[in-house]
Amino acid sequence: MTEAATGQPAVGPKGDDEAEATRRDFLYLTTAATAAIGVAAFAWPFIDSLNPAADTLALATVDVDLSPIAVGQSITVMWRGKPVFVRHRTEEEIAEAQAVDVGSLRDPQSDDERVVEPQWLIQVGICTHLGCVPLGQRPTDPKGDFGGWFCPCHGSHYDTSGRIRRGPAPLNLPIPEYAFIDESTVRLG
Repeated sequence: MTEAATGQPAVGPKGDDEAEATRRDFLYLTTAATAAIGVAAFAWPFIDSLNPAADTLALATVDVDLSPIAVGQSITVMWRGKPVFVRHRTEEEIAEAQAVDVGSLRDPQSDDERVVEPQWLIQVGICTHLGCVPLGQRPTDPKGDFGGWFCPCHGSHYDTSGRIRRGPAPLNLPIPEYAFIDESTVRLG
């Protein structure tokens, strides 16, 4: 039929191909969009499960009240599943730590690099040799040859600044990230 007989324009083979291509493109885009939404809906719970749990986030920071800690006393607090030693050092301990020749140390760090306030030494209480917890927090504990901490498992001796002085441990006791909120409170993490 012609255009005059039907009142419709004559559609040839080329017109059908263009209409079919437009329809096909629309279906491809619709299918791709639906698939992307489906993948996102499926993947979101998995991705969200990789976020830290609420109890883990609660342990991310710990505030420690320093006011009850007497000079010469140490306490242990748990932070991120690790023991953290908080020591209120005496003037003698500070003087000993500052008098050490840093060049003679296996892991050279001055005392000033390890503390924010000289009277407060805050460090992770895990031996850097095999992950034991060194002794020295209680008054009756052996403190090693340098008056700090002693790991009896393999004989690592730490000084009053938590630096390795003798034994197999390769590094000083680690210093956690911390900041003083006020004169009597420190925030770990």
